[in-house]
Amino acid sequence: MVTRDRLRTNARTTYRAGLTRDQVFRAAVRVADEGGIAALTMRKLAQELGVEAMSLYHHVADKDEVLAGMVDVVVSEISTRVAEIGTPPGGNWKTAVRHTILAAREVLLGHPWAPSVIESRTTMSPTVMRYYESLMRLLREGGLSVSLVHHAMHALGSRALGFTQELFAPDNDEDPGLDVAAIMRGDLADKYPHITEIAVIESANHDKDSTLGWCDDQVEFEFGLDLLLDGLERLHAT
Repeated sequence: MVTRDRLRTNARTTYRAGLTRDQVFRAAVRVADEGGIAALTMRKLAQELGVEAMSLYHHVADKDEVLAGMVDVVVSEISTRVAEIGTPPGGNWKTAVRHTILAAREVLLGHPWAPSVIESRTTMSPTVMRYYESLMRLLREGGLSVSLVHHAMHALGSRALGFTQELFAPDNDEDPGLDVAAIMRGDLADKYPHITEIAVIESANHDKDSTLGWCDDQVEFEFGLDLLLDGLERLHAT
């Protein structure tokens, strides 16, 4: 029986010279960008890099490590994007935080698979920690107390990284109790009059091609972000 250690030893003799972990992670991001996260397999990743599948284990332990590296690539892009567009002149802490989070959202919209992968992580890498550190620094330098910054990070949640978890997921086939099509037709108006009212009327104001979900278009994202930042500003003032 061939052991995993034996396979890894064989892989070391076949991997492409000069291939790095960063190249592996960036290639994985390209594969997921093109075909979705379901398309990402070690075999597909190896094809993208032009190497044998088993040779990847010279660089990464398993697919979970690849996913963690992909998150780091995306979060690094956020920091790069923030630096590229620069902080608006004359802004306060609220402007700076808003600017950073909207830059994060811009990056996440380019990687529609990223929210689900980020949510699957149970630990924070140094790259993710540095991003959160930068947000907390903006808040603390703006004069917010340690306690208020603590509350702010809990309130922002995933929004700090540019996405929100949807209340309703119309593409979720695993939820048999959610018949969005029936709601949109008005078939369930007797049972759910207010949900139907909002779904039918407000859906006209949403971007039907929203990358991160039916109700998570730019308007709704910025509305929630501004609501949170306005509340923090009010609490800070008191």
